[in-house]
Amino acid sequence: MSSLADPAVLAAGGVLWRTEPGGGLETVVVHRPRYDDWSLPKGKPEDGEHLLETAIREVVEETGLRGVVGRRGVRTTYAVPEGRKRVDYWLMRAAGDDSPDRFVPNDEVDDLRWLPADDAAALCTHPHDRAVVADLARTDVPRAPALLLVRHGRAGDRSEWDGPDELRPLDHRGRAQARRLAEVLPLFGPTTVLSAERTRCQETVQPLADALGLPVEPLPELGEEEFADDPQAGLAVVDRLLAGPGVTVVCSQGGAIPSVLMALGVRWDGLPGRLWPPCAKGSVWALGGRPGGLSADYYRNFET
Repeated sequence: MSSLADPAVLAAGGVLWRTEPGGGLETVVVHRPRYDDWSLPKGKPEDGEHLLETAIREVVEETGLRGVVGRRGVRTTYAVPEGRKRVDYWLMRAAGDDSPDRFVPNDEVDDLRWLPADDAAALCTHPHDRAVVADLARTDVPRAPALLLVRHGRAGDRSEWDGPDELRPLDHRGRAQARRLAEVLPLFGPTTVLSAERTRCQETVQPLADALGLPVEPLPELGEEEFADDPQAGLAVVDRLLAGPGVTVVCSQGGAIPSVLMALGVRWDGLPGRLWPPCAKGSVWALGGRPGGLSADYYRNFET
């Protein structure tokens, strides 16, 4: 028998949202003829997909609409014939033409409605979907990150590098991590790419910058040694980036990122007794808001 920690079925979905001219929040609900229910776009992953990619693909396939990825939504679990099903949701701001005319009925979804959040929740057939819509309507945290804080990819062993440490490059695994970041991080709609002045940091985000048609701009304040020498200068930069506009990618080092997160009030309860937030090589923290109203999502890696 499967447990909540080991579900028999994994799936992912998206909570599309837009703001009406009057400032009201609307979201999408879909009708599934197979079940005769009103639900949210979701589906099972294909081979090699991260669940975030699954969520985007399923939204496009079921609704014809595209979204810019925001913070994680509610994770739901419920019984299915195979055992337990777990669905991970992401909030997604509707991008481009979000008119109903883009929707084409298909085998999975035969109707789509944009509704105010309260009306959408009322229409949803299942309680777990109503919880996801309620999370969308929260006002204490932002719906999207403003800062994607990346630790550089793997760069071999410092003791085996015969040269200045700041010039140490990515190794084979690190280059693969960089390519993978370039595939996934564009889903968040980044507008700026910054890097600490270390070769391994710059190489980690260069493929992403190339994919976006952006330069990699230097950010010395978030280098490991520079941050240790003047943490207030680094935190001031982070505070400015969290204020936007747009979404900024910053590649930094393991000696700086956990300290930044601690200063923002991020704590980690994934392992008993662990205080410092994790910061694996090639990992990403998606941050939005301010201390007291901060969203902080950790992506250990995007490799599957």
